[in-house]
Amino acid sequence: MLLIAVVFIVYTVYTNFIGDPKAAAFLDHKTDLKRALHVSSWLTVMKVHVVFACLLMISGAINFSTAILKKRQRKFHRWNGYLYAVSVLIVVVTSGYMAPYATGGKAASMAFNLLNIIWPIFTVIAIVKIRKKQLPQHREWMTRSYAFVFTNLLIHALHTLLINGFGLEYANSYVISIYATIILLLLAAEIVIRTVLRRSIRTA
Repeated sequence: MLLIAVVFIVYTVYTNFIGDPKAAAFLDHKTDLKRALHVSSWLTVMKVHVVFACLLMISGAINFSTAILKKRQRKFHRWNGYLYAVSVLIVVVTSGYMAPYATGGKAASMAFNLLNIIWPIFTVIAIVKIRKKQLPQHREWMTRSYAFVFTNLLIHALHTLLINGFGLEYANSYVISIYATIILLLLAAEIVIRTVLRRSIRTA
């Protein structure tokens, strides 16, 4: 999981800050917008979004490490968890700003706004569970929350597959990819919870 996160972070940072810092290729597909897009402001928000999304990948992966969960590392785990929660909030807020300009129009905007509601709810529930000393439930809700860290990765993977593999139009394939990503990540989290996490509890 950490290896996947690192590879995707390197790719994302290169693409957004070196390869195409003005996001020209992506912005070319934003047509028929209902409101004026202030490119400089959008780019600033997008870069903040990217930085904290990358931070989320690393922060979350570290906190799932069994070594970090040892007693002597619990303080670090707790503060890293708070960093994760704050980063989720920043990513959600920046996503909310960009949602009205999403490629694919209102359908895409609604999907991102749905995600912006679900993700912080899962994260808050995870925090509540650990404060109540309900460790198994905390891990389950953190698994559901962390799954959404891979939203961008899966959207782009599915989007590429739909365009190159099935010849779908750019905007329509992007919308389909967003909804499919939300469903697949929710399913993936539940599979991990019902297999890896609960099996580890039974054998502990």
